[in-house]
Amino acid sequence: MDNIKQKSVAATKWSLITEVVTKLLSPIINMVLARLLTPSAFGAVAVMTMVVSFAEVFTDAGFQKYVIQKKFEDKKAEEESINVAFWSNFIMSLIAVLIIVFFRDQIAAWVGSPDLGLGIAVSSISILLVAFSSIQIAVYKRKLDFKTLFYARMAISVTPIFVTIPLALIFRNYWALVIGTIGKHLFQSIVLVAKSEWKIKFFYSFRRFREMFSFSAWSLLESILIWFTGYSGIFIIGRYLNDHYLGLYRTVITTVNSYMGIVTGSVVPVLFATLSRCQDDDLQYKNTLFDFQRMFALFSLPMGVGMFVFSDLVTTILLGSQWMEASRFMGLWALMNALTVVVNDFAGTIYRSKGKPNISVFSQIIYLIFLIPITIWGAKGGFDLLCTARPMIRIIGALMGLIIVHIIFKIKAWEVLKNLVPQFVCAITMGVVGHFLLMVSSHMVWQFVSVFICIIVYFGLIMLFPSMRKVIFGLKPVNKIAKKLKLIKEDVKI
Repeated sequence: MDNIKQKSVAATKWSLITEVVTKLLSPIINMVLARLLTPSAFGAVAVMTMVVSFAEVFTDAGFQKYVIQKKFEDKKAEEESINVAFWSNFIMSLIAVLIIVFFRDQIAAWVGSPDLGLGIAVSSISILLVAFSSIQIAVYKRKLDFKTLFYARMAISVTPIFVTIPLALIFRNYWALVIGTIGKHLFQSIVLVAKSEWKIKFFYSFRRFREMFSFSAWSLLESILIWFTGYSGIFIIGRYLNDHYLGLYRTVITTVNSYMGIVTGSVVPVLFATLSRCQDDDLQYKNTLFDFQRMFALFSLPMGVGMFVFSDLVTTILLGSQWMEASRFMGLWALMNALTVVVNDFAGTIYRSKGKPNISVFSQIIYLIFLIPITIWGAKGGFDLLCTARPMIRIIGALMGLIIVHIIFKIKAWEVLKNLVPQFVCAITMGVVGHFLLMVSSHMVWQFVSVFICIIVYFGLIMLFPSMRKVIFGLKPVNKIAKKLKLIKEDVKI
């Protein structure tokens, strides 16, 4: 058990390092590409990504989670299941690629971009590469070898510097992004294979396949619904608007989410691992959840409010002047993301840590019932209406999360909101101060000064709350995580 504890602490460390490094690199690279390529190029790639990612949902079929979580009866069963998972994944991926290649023009027309048939066919190569890597990644996670996964993720993160950006300088179109994406997955596969102890064997068992599929059925359904939540907007906008607006829409969401992800990507995986270990102790479970939530909101809320108030400055810095049409959408999406993610992400983590994926499926279905018609209504009304309608839908998701957690898991909604009062009050006050500062002058230098003043205002106010002073002065994430991980049992699952 001590060995598992040591591996888990090391895994957490490398997981944190991976999330922080990759999520810091991604926005920087995106800043460069946004200045080299037009919104239409990003819109075209968004359509291709939508098609490819949909195929990947079915080709994986939840097998990766099966390999990570399943308790096998012996080493032989483990080896057989891993090989069956690999070949099932690979064969289904090959079939998916062939279908996409043969019906590329029909698919392109169906998604509203009839001239992207060749691009969709070429981009489908990523499906095979992802399938090749998926089970390899699962094996590494099962062994808690996050150090190797760090190297693989780094290969993905730095590939755009050496492939995508140079190609963008040459082609100045979406092919730079398509080839760059294929390159990322190829380099990841090379790293994983080079450092892997597990070797592919020609073995298959339909009995093992049935076991895996029955185990992964809920995960597959959940993945399909998550895909619809993430990509239904792209399909709808592709049908009612053009590649230019689709590029604005997708790039803004990706940019904002990547910056928020610097915080969420570091906190949520660790929170899931920690909550999974104390799920039978209701008091400790709730205290742990609220501790992480306070720490997360401490940074995410002022980030979202600040991006909303200074949306023009943020858009200019992150994307460039050719993207200013999306400034309002950038601000609203960041604001709604900050206000709701402190509830949405934590509610989702509760569902998973309690072993209730069916609840996640139910919440996704209800959310889609609102998401799809409102997005269609917004797209029909034009990009300006869409910029308001789409961010506001996130409030529905947050309310659903509060209600489900309150009713099913007995974590009272008012306790969740009360836990975040200091951050909400200080972030809103900071936003009001920022608004009045912008009324003085819109000059870029003054905007930078105003941002600095707002940061001082926020943290000055937050220090007035005794509970938040404890959070700030005791902010030692690695030590706190290590203490939490003392709860690890022999049946640990990450």
